[in-house]
Amino acid sequence: MSGVHLRAQLLRLAVPLVPQHGFTRTALAHAVLALPEPHSEPLSDIAVTTLFGEGDAARKTLIGAWLDEGRSHMRSVPVDGVKGALFVRLEYNLPVLEHLTEAFALVVSPRHGVPPLDLRPAIQHAASIADEACRVTKDTSIGPSWYTKRVTLASIYAAAELHQLTSPQTAPAFLDSLFDSASHVQNVLSEAEIFTQYISKSWKAIAKSSGIF
Repeated sequence: MSGVHLRAQLLRLAVPLVPQHGFTRTALAHAVLALPEPHSEPLSDIAVTTLFGEGDAARKTLIGAWLDEGRSHMRSVPVDGVKGALFVRLEYNLPVLEHLTEAFALVVSPRHGVPPLDLRPAIQHAASIADEACRVTKDTSIGPSWYTKRVTLASIYAAAELHQLTSPQTAPAFLDSLFDSASHVQNVLSEAEIFTQYISKSWKAIAKSSGIF
């Protein structure tokens, strides 16, 4: 088995271990125990570094794999409209919710040193989920409406996910309420600059609350 194939296989096997181990190097190390021909013991830390990177780089790799699986999950569950697609994606968070605040803070953390934070992954995260919701519901928007719809959905999802981190029980109702006032949301958040500012403020708050910085 090639190193590239093994790495991809171990990432897939590590994702279901996140609820137990969090987004950690430990989850990656234990993935070999779930191989079709399992190892007798977890990977050494040196092996984890070789396959996935040093320190938090490996953890970010696992977070990325988990996010990719989240979009795949959206494609695997029948939904009725974009609201249903976003509900499905919020539900995907539930098994790992206790680990998400730290994970999201890590995603935007600088590679070296101290903030400023790199907020591009946060923006890409919300935008990719909005785009996936449109794909799975076969959205036919074109021109400016294609762009506006995705920015609006990304803003709605980002707000609902931030709410979910502090109040999981009320997150579905909160998402529902955002769609009830979707025309207002669209008017307010249709500009990319406003959307970016919203994501920036939200994820900076996540990073601060995580205690990483």
